[in-house]
Amino acid sequence: MAAERRAVLNQIFASLATGFAAQFGAPFQDVSATWPGTAVYDDGGSIVTPGTPVSLPCKAQFDVPTEAMRSDPGFLEKDMRLIVLTATLDGTLDSEANIVVATGEHAGTWSLESITGDPAGIGWECRARKIA
Repeated sequence: MAAERRAVLNQIFASLATGFAAQFGAPFQDVSATWPGTAVYDDGGSIVTPGTPVSLPCKAQFDVPTEAMRSDPGFLEKDMRLIVLTATLDGTLDSEANIVVATGEHAGTWSLESITGDPAGIGWECRARKIA
C-alpha cells in the first residue's frame, strides 16, 4: 500500500512540475535516458550479437552542482546537477545510462557520474557530465 501511495504522489508531483514547465517555460524538459544494451559474446570473447540499445523518454531539470557534488572525487567544473523525475521514466535510472537532450541550452549527451534518490522518491539527483 505504501508503494502505491508513493507512486501516486510521484505522479502528482511530476504532473505539477511538468505542468509548470509547459506553462512558464521552465525548468523540466523532455530528455531520453539511453542504455547501450548488453552484448552477447562467444567462448573466444568475440561479440556475437551487439546489445540492443534502449531509449526511454523522461523529464529532467539542469541546475548548478551542489556542494556535496563538488566534493566528490573526480568532480569537474563542467559537471551539472541533473534532476530526473521518477514518475516520468518507465524504469530505474542507473549509472550505465546516458541522458540525451535533443535541443536547447543543454543539448547533447550526458554521462551520469553519480546518482542518488531523493528521500521522498520523487526524483533522482545526478551529477552529469557532457560527453557529446
